[in-house]
Amino acid sequence: MNPVLTPPILSCAAAGRLEARRFGGDEALEWAAMEQAGRAVGAAVLADFAEIGAFPADGRLLVLAGKGHNGGDALIAAQEVLRRHGRARAVVGFLFGERSLRPLAQRAWRDLTQTGGERVSCAGPEAWAAAGAAYAVCLDGVFGYHYRPPLPPAVAAALRRANALPVRLRAAVDLPSGLDEPGAFRADFTYATGVVKAPLLGCVSAGRVRLIDLGFFSGAPRADPAAAGRGAGSAAVDRVLTSGLLASVGALRPAHSDKRSYGHLLILGGSRQYPGAVLMNALAALHSGAGLVTVLVPESLAPAFAARAPEAMWVGCPETPDGGLALASLAQFKERSARASALALGSGLGRDPETLALAREAVRLSRTPVLLDGDALQPDIVAAARTRLVLTPHAGEYQRIAGGAGLRAYCARTGATVALKGPVTRVCSGSTDRGRRAASAAACVYHSFFGGPVLARGGSGDLLAGLTGGQLAQAAANGGPLLDAVCRGVVWHGLSADALARARGQAAVSVTELVEHLPETLRAAAATISACR
Repeated sequence: MNPVLTPPILSCAAAGRLEARRFGGDEALEWAAMEQAGRAVGAAVLADFAEIGAFPADGRLLVLAGKGHNGGDALIAAQEVLRRHGRARAVVGFLFGERSLRPLAQRAWRDLTQTGGERVSCAGPEAWAAAGAAYAVCLDGVFGYHYRPPLPPAVAAALRRANALPVRLRAAVDLPSGLDEPGAFRADFTYATGVVKAPLLGCVSAGRVRLIDLGFFSGAPRADPAAAGRGAGSAAVDRVLTSGLLASVGALRPAHSDKRSYGHLLILGGSRQYPGAVLMNALAALHSGAGLVTVLVPESLAPAFAARAPEAMWVGCPETPDGGLALASLAQFKERSARASALALGSGLGRDPETLALAREAVRLSRTPVLLDGDALQPDIVAAARTRLVLTPHAGEYQRIAGGAGLRAYCARTGATVALKGPVTRVCSGSTDRGRRAASAAACVYHSFFGGPVLARGGSGDLLAGLTGGQLAQAAANGGPLLDAVCRGVVWHGLSADALARARGQAAVSVTELVEHLPETLRAAAATISACR
């Protein structure tokens, strides 16, 4: 996996060393980076605000500023918001006093006052809750990665006061001040500037994490700081998935190609009990870029589904009395699987013993990459695989197949590639691109911070399985790395969820609307893709 497209998650100490090497104490370089970070944070706050509606024309910002670079970033972010919204106002609280500002933060404060004029004011914590003082955004720029607990009592009191205010969106710069200590700032979003720092992993107060790319990892892979000090074959790090991974999906396709150039995904799933899941699976696969999609479903479902999605080849198969796929469907599977480049199995499958026996036998016979989702995520079905395996469980399904095993250990033991779905989806592979088992200590875990609560609804996993299955089929047809294909599916799914939430909100949407945002997500990623190259 290209380190440029999957930058490492670093400890605070390692992030500090990286910045020291990059800037060398040169204030001009540090100021340029602060301006870039602050403007990007301001733009990102406004983009994420769209999930709850348009930013108010006369919206109020509360900026909590510390002494150093985090305070400077927050002040420049506020300047960016005021620049874009001519009637917006900012109230700034200096938690250590204005005189404590370090030179670059002081410069950021001067620039904010010059931009905002009378729209910018200072106030202490006791004045933040003045009558009518509702805020559109609260920006936390008090402590950065140099923070050491505990919180000073006066700062903790100020943060508690800020947390109690009526604020529509709370944003932290780099890290939420106090992390998860009592009295810490409670963010809806945390904008990690340049590097995602390790304390953000599992930090409840951080809310949703966004990486603000400052180009720290745009050099050659040999400069990757995650590999520094590690021996050969020991590259165990946590990494961040970025939109640049979609480069191969959004690029121009060769002029002399046909449908067979882009893989053939075979889907096996569906039941009368859960008919919609396999349809969503197929709809996502049809939008994945795969050249051919064949779907094996109970025969009673095939006619209606063919009318809904005629681009797929729907094959009606024998049913059990309860409407699941019967073991006799194995004949259709054998015939169709010979022409497929990947198999996706499990969406809407149900738990009829005969159907699960069919699934187990199909996995055992398959010689192409297999993706298992939903009810196909059973220990015996996973164990039956004789080929490269991709699993897309949520937390409950993962517990069922892995027990208490950690992600790295489970992947190393089974050789599978796992996309463990959750508020932050994590991807880990237990094998190398050549199919060899990877040592558990050496397996990277890739974190996708895209998506959000809009995905917390039934059917989102079926869409991910179809989208990822289509990527697997294309990778298998063209010799591409399986891990890259899985990560592309996860990123595309998450970015499209972000686009859906910004267009329609988080609550009053249906999950299938995500499919409509798949094309625009590729176009929106174009600028990032160009930068990564």
